[in-house]
Formats: sequence, structure tokens, C-alpha cells
Amino acid sequence: MLQELLCRRRDVLMILPYVAIVQEKISGLSSFGIELGFFVEEYAGSKGKFPPIKRREKKSLYIATIEKGHSLVNSLIETGRIGSLGLVVVDELHMIGEGSRGAILEMTLAKILYTSETTQIIGMSATLNNVEDLQEFLQAEYYTNQFRPVELKEYLKINNAIYEVDCKAENSMTFSRLLNCQYSDTLKKMDPDHLVALVTEVIPNYSCLVFCPTKKNCENVAEMICKFLSKEHLKHREKEKHEVIKNLKNISSGNLCPVLKRTIPFGVAYHHSGLTNDERKLLEEAYSTGVLCLFTCTSTLAAGVNLPARRVILRAPYVAKEFLKRNQYKQMIGRAGRAGIDSIGESILILQEKDKQQVLELISRPLENCYSHLVQEFTKGIQTLFLSLIGLKIATNLDDIYHFMCGTFFGVQQKILLKEKSLWEVTVESLRYLTEKGLLQKDTINKSEEEIQYSFHITKLGRASFKGTIDLAYCDILYRDLKKGLEGLVLESLLHLIYLTTPYDMGSQCVPDWMIYFRQFSQLSPAEQNVAALLGVSENFIGKKASGQAIKKKVDKDVVNRLYLSFVLYALLKETNIWSVSEKFNMPRGYIQSLLTGAASFSSCVLHFCEELEEFWVYRALLGELTKKLTYCVKAELIPLMEVTGVLEGRAKQLYNAGYKSLMHLANANPEVLIRTIDHLSRRQAKQIVSSAKMLLHEKAEALQEEVEELLRLPPDFPSIEVSAAEKA
Repeated sequence: MLQELLCRRRDVLMILPYVAIVQEKISGLSSFGIELGFFVEEYAGSKGKFPPIKRREKKSLYIATIEKGHSLVNSLIETGRIGSLGLVVVDELHMIGEGSRGAILEMTLAKILYTSETTQIIGMSATLNNVEDLQEFLQAEYYTNQFRPVELKEYLKINNAIYEVDCKAENSMTFSRLLNCQYSDTLKKMDPDHLVALVTEVIPNYSCLVFCPTKKNCENVAEMICKFLSKEHLKHREKEKHEVIKNLKNISSGNLCPVLKRTIPFGVAYHHSGLTNDERKLLEEAYSTGVLCLFTCTSTLAAGVNLPARRVILRAPYVAKEFLKRNQYKQMIGRAGRAGIDSIGESILILQEKDKQQVLELISRPLENCYSHLVQEFTKGIQTLFLSLIGLKIATNLDDIYHFMCGTFFGVQQKILLKEKSLWEVTVESLRYLTEKGLLQKDTINKSEEEIQYSFHITKLGRASFKGTIDLAYCDILYRDLKKGLEGLVLESLLHLIYLTTPYDMGSQCVPDWMIYFRQFSQLSPAEQNVAALLGVSENFIGKKASGQAIKKKVDKDVVNRLYLSFVLYALLKETNIWSVSEKFNMPRGYIQSLLTGAASFSSCVLHFCEELEEFWVYRALLGELTKKLTYCVKAELIPLMEVTGVLEGRAKQLYNAGYKSLMHLANANPEVLIRTIDHLSRRQAKQIVSSAKMLLHEKAEALQEEVEELLRLPPDFPSIEVSAAEKA
């Protein structure tokens, strides 16, 4: 990436699977950008400019999630700038075979291959099997290496015997040792898997991860382990652990999860999607610095931020109720062994006799193949692709679109994936569907005796859907909702706008608590009741639902559910406290956090959707502000600080109270002074915050400079009129 930016002087796009990893990379690479003179730009959640700002001198390193990377590539193709992208790096390339996100990644890469001959693509993965298919799709060379900076030893535990995984052995395993543990009867009952014995062999001096099948199990295991740890563990880095508890309370307005309150003094915590972003960041920092030595976690940690351990224990060969897949297993055990810290890493998979056969297959079989989801993910895959191909004028007639499809990952795998229909039929069908839905229009190009040739162009609704990256399953409902909203948009409160930006897919999965719904409904102001009335939801209806009475009137279930989630978001924007809202609606705080993130993202999509439709001009100004509110969900004075990557609400409050009130303050801060004035801030984090702030400030200054030059430049279409000789004289 540095070679491309500095020697070849071209921009680079790095695609990563999750927002948290994007932010981790931005924090790590901003200091390089400042020292070496290139920009590091974040494209994740609701962040990122489309099209990206065209820089005069410096080049840009765009760090993006899969979805934002796709939007970025679209906007570069549209503005004729795809050639400025010298290199695209895709981490965790195996994700191309995972659902709708895989389909989006495939579309992105296929478009780059089709539209730019000079852009290099590098894909990386530790868990790929059918590499030949991907090689053919990407027209790529293949490089593989078994090197690991730290040796990894794999073990299996059955009853109290531990076996080492050994592919050469007859059974794929050889006996290693018996677990030497003196267990009381109570402990045997509470901990039949000997987890306490396994973790105490490494903690507190080394770190340990225990992967559990479910979120609830993570919390139970953390508590169970702490019940039986010796009191000696309380003394290890005691003062710093109290700091962690104090900081957790600070970022959560005085609230603290009772489980964490009991486990952190022992250096133990759970880690799963039920935590808020602030809590997760704080716990990860404490784990990275060794203050916490044990995480009980779900499988998401394996694919997330970089938190390695000396020992990784898999509590059972299951993720939820599903049996473990080979690549999930590899991802989890890959967390064992920390480069530069440990000389060895080890993984222990705990299994019951009944699962032995399946586990032996699991450890010896090859990794799962990855298959294209482009056609399977109908509205998010092939249809979205066709809409953007025509919208971007990459391919506008049937032959060209079919030719493009042949070059996709799906095209390479069509013989395996298509049983009943041919690729040609699938292509024709999808185009017909988009035309019937009013997203495309068919034009006749030429009629000959033998055949009529058609080309397609995108309709206004089609362009809005493609620009807003709206799931095509919902684009007509969104259009209808926005249109209906114009008839009586209630602006006395934010509720109506929030309803319009509440994600449809989350609404359809939501099951309201009718008593809470009724209680919230009865507290609405007249203006807010107006919003509900416009949507056809009455207090009487909710009251009947709450008391279990029969209801004759038919009300759209999706509307009712979405309105309920809008109440949650509305309460959140008013109170800016996830804990109190979580209590009020009896919902897990992690779910509320992901609802908020989803709404911020969807709000920016709806904004791009409205920018393409003249009739929705009124929404443009309103949604810009709302997206900002949903993205940060804090008091207005903290927003400038939270624009800096890695600064969440808790940290922003600390900085604000210490007198750092703007981006300029942070960019000019001395990291050494920050460490002394801000609690629980490591030197590495302080440096990253300062360099991220400097990077943002440079970007803003450069953008303003560009604007000035643009204003003073002579327009290229300026009318040139020849001056006569007489006039010159």
C-alpha cells in the first residue's frame, strides 16, 4: 500500500469486514499518513464522502467496510476516476462466500476488473479452500505460506485427558497428558469441563480466551470461573482493575453491568454483541494492556479486532446450536499466540464423547469451499448489480450484461451453482423483474428481420435506489413512505423523521412488548400522536394488544413494529443514555446500540436516495442533521471530538472536561500531557488520537483549499471571443 501511495503516486482502497476493524486500522495508519504525506480516510457506517474529494498533491488511502467500499467504487466509476485507484486490498477474502455481504464484495471486485485494467487487487485469507475458482475470477497469481510468527499447538480435551492434534497419527490425535486437578464435589458439579483448571494454568500472568456457544453462556462461564478463582487473583493489578470499573461507570452514566462488577476484580470479563461500543472498547483496551487476563467470548471476537491470547479454549464444538465449521474453528484457534510476546500459542477444544467422531472429522478435513451468493441474494445481489451496471453505463444491453456476468465469481461457478436454469435465463429474468418494478426501462435500439435488440436505461426511482444502496426489496415501500410523509410531515419533534429512517429489516424482526408500547404511547405529545395517527396506529389499538383483547381492525404489522423501534431511537436521542433506554424498553443495551448504528447508516442511505429525487428536496437538509445525531447520539458539544476515529462518548467526555473542546485542540495536543490528564489512556492510544485528529484537520484544510482554487480557476467552458486588432490598439 505504501509503495502504491508513495512511489507510484496512486490511491489505495483497503476493504475490511467490520467497522471496528476499520477504525482500528485508521488509528494505526494515521501517523504514517502524517509523517509520509498521504490521507487516511474512513468509509464505514455513515462516514465517507461520495465521490471522494479529488486531491491535488497528496494521495488517499481509503479504509472501508464491504458496503462502503462498494459505494466508493461506484462513485469512482461514475466520475470517471476508477483509474486513479492503483491498488485494492481485501482482507478476509473468504467472506465473498458469506450471504449478502459476500455478494456485495463480489460485485465490487467484478466492477473493478471490468472497468480498470490498471488497478491491482490483492486478496488475503487464512481460511480459503477452492482457491482455483477465485484465481480464475480475479485473474490472479496465488501465493501461499504456512509460516506463523508464533507456533500453534492444537489440543482436544475428552473427560480429563488432553490429546494433541497430530495429522500423522492414526486417529489424528496423540495422548498428551492427564489434567491434574483437585476438584471438590461442588466444583465438579459446577464445572464438569474443568474450565477453572485449564484457565488457572495460564492466568493471570498470561492471557486466555474462552469461546462459548451463546451470549448467555459467556456471562455464566465468566461468573462461574470467578466463583472458584483464589483470592490471590484479586491482588493482581488491583488498582488498575478498580480504574476499569470506575471508567465503565463513567461512560455509562453511573451504570455498571452486575456480572462485570463481580468478574472484573478477578481480571475476567465477557465479550459479545450485548456490550455497548464504549464498554467493548474499554474492555478491549484493558485486555490488551494485561489488566484483564481472561475473556469469555462468542465467535464474533475471532473475526473482529486483534485480541490474541496465550491459550484459546473452545468451550464446545458449537456456535449457538450449529456444529462448528472448519473455517470458524481455524479463525478461533488463530487467536492463540501473540507475536512478540509469546513463544508459543495453544488451543484446547473441549468435547463430549458423543461429539468425538464429528470433531475428528472437523480437525482433519479441508476448509469449506466458498461459493458465490450473487444470485441467491436476489434483491441485494444480482438485481442490485444489474441496476448499478446500467446506472453507471458499464453495460446497458443484454449481451453486455451477460458478458459481465460470465466474468463474475458466480460466472466461474455457474456449472456448480445453476441446476435448473442457464446463466442467460437468470440474466433475462432479473432484467424483466427490474423493468416490471419500475427501476429500469427498455429501449429498442434496432429492429432487424431476425431479432429486436434492446438496451436499458435506469429510471429516477432506480437511480435513487442504486445511489442510496437501498435493498431493492424495500425501495418501493421507502418511496411510498417518503411520499406519504410529505403530505403531513410533523416537524415539532424528531419522531416522524426517525420513523422514516428506522431500518426495515430490523422492524420486521422486532417483537414489541405491548405493555411498554402502551405506556410509551400514553406519554406522547399531541404532535407525536399525530405521527402515529398518520401511520394508522392508534392508542386504542396498542391498548387492546397490551390487554390481550381481540382486534377487528387490520393494522400493518411492519408499521407497528417500526414505530416501536422509532420510539426506542427517539428516547435515545432525547436522553443520550443507552442504559436508561435499555431499562425503559426492557431490551439488551447491545441490541439498542446496533439499532442506533443501523439507523445512522440507513439514514445516510435515505439521504442519498432523496438527493436523486427532486420531489424529496425537503428531506435533504433534515436528514443531513438527523444522520449526524444518530451517528454520534451525544450532546452537540461532543460531536467535533467524536469525529476523530476511536474517540467514543466516554473518551470524548473526558477530553471535553479536560479542556480539549475541538478538533484543533486535539490535533495540537501533546500525547505526554494527554496521558497525565486523561484517566486510563495508554501512550499508544494518546498518539493515535493526536495523529487521527491531525489527519482530519489536514483533510478539512485541504478540502477548503481545493474549493478556493476551484473558485479562482478559469472555467473550461468560458466563452472565448477573438479581440479585433482595432480593439487591441
